[in-house]
Amino acid sequence: MGESPSQRADDVDEQVLSALGDDPSRAILEALSEPMTANELATECDIPLSTMYRKLERLSEAGLVSESTAIRASGQHTTRYALDFTEITVWLTDGNRLQTTVDRPETTATADQRLEELWTKIREEI
Repeated sequence: MGESPSQRADDVDEQVLSALGDDPSRAILEALSEPMTANELATECDIPLSTMYRKLERLSEAGLVSESTAIRASGQHTTRYALDFTEITVWLTDGNRLQTTVDRPETTATADQRLEELWTKIREEI
């Protein structure tokens, strides 16, 4: 059976609220003024690298960060993480449930960015 739209929205709301309720996850979001690697974020936020990867996965699943792969001529590609929202709104519905909306940035991808996005998708499928 498929999920109803409200169940999916509830899941997204829960993921966003859960991520925002976590101090290390908020520290990561605050540190991402520009795209950074997991190593850079771990150093900046003083979070162990293994924990950093779990937090980044959680933030990614909540739709709050995006991954891209910086392709290098040396073959040592680097995954960078960036904020994937411009604003988050949380409110209480008439039914006394917390609900969220996440506003996304408008993007006009350059050729390099499109190539990075394509490479990221290929890596996910391998």
